[in-house]
Amino acid sequence: MEKKICEICPKHCRLAVGEIGACRARINDGEKIFALNYGAITSIALDPIEKKPLYKFFPGSRILSVGSYGCNLNCPFCQNFEISMADSTFPTKKISPEELVALAAELAEQKNIGVAFTYNEPFISYEFVRDTSELLKVRGLKSVLVTNGTVAPAALKKILPLIDALNIDLKGFSQKIYSVLGGDFETVKRTIELCAKSCHVEVTTLIVPTLNDSAEDMERESSWLAQISKDIPLHVSRFFPRYKVTNIPPTPVEKIYELVEVAKRHLNFVYPGNC
Repeated sequence: MEKKICEICPKHCRLAVGEIGACRARINDGEKIFALNYGAITSIALDPIEKKPLYKFFPGSRILSVGSYGCNLNCPFCQNFEISMADSTFPTKKISPEELVALAAELAEQKNIGVAFTYNEPFISYEFVRDTSELLKVRGLKSVLVTNGTVAPAALKKILPLIDALNIDLKGFSQKIYSVLGGDFETVKRTIELCAKSCHVEVTTLIVPTLNDSAEDMERESSWLAQISKDIPLHVSRFFPRYKVTNIPPTPVEKIYELVEVAKRHLNFVYPGNC
């Protein structure tokens, strides 16, 4: 039987029946390629919106945050590797879009504004995010994604009308960096551009010593973001040793503040993270 091509991310995995994509979360079920991790929740919490981080989107509110397993990048310094690098053998709790939206609505009295798809890469759970976001919109609740931005433009454009806000990880400002992670730099840039035209966007860059910590890189990144909008909030976040990168010490706090000052030359809202 002919293999099917996954259309969700630029890897475009060609999958035979029963085969699972590189993200460990999408499968050819014989009729279509679908989210194997549909409604399979590994983490759920009511978080401050600022923890996503989103500082300029309903500040002071909370958001029901859920994650599954899998990711379409392979960052050796992943801060959530326990679930992002997991597969379907990882323990999960099944929840339907209807159940999740009902829970979000119940938590409104605790200042909850909706659901954030986070902790692992949400776009690989595309159908679950779409179905839940449709119901959230009907209830007047918000749909938020915390994503690496590695999503095919066609798939992104279909779902964007349902999304209210995103925090997009910009891992660095070169294809050289993205090649280390198994990603595509231009795709992430295009994601930021498209999303910024449609809804609220904030950007996070995790500063990893020796990889993306130069002032020159931050100068290029922040000036490019400013061309989209000077009002895009940028979170310059501190790295801590995790997963496969345990031989590098945490990013010095003074380096974070140095890069914040560089970015402030171009952007109106720049914040240090994890300091």
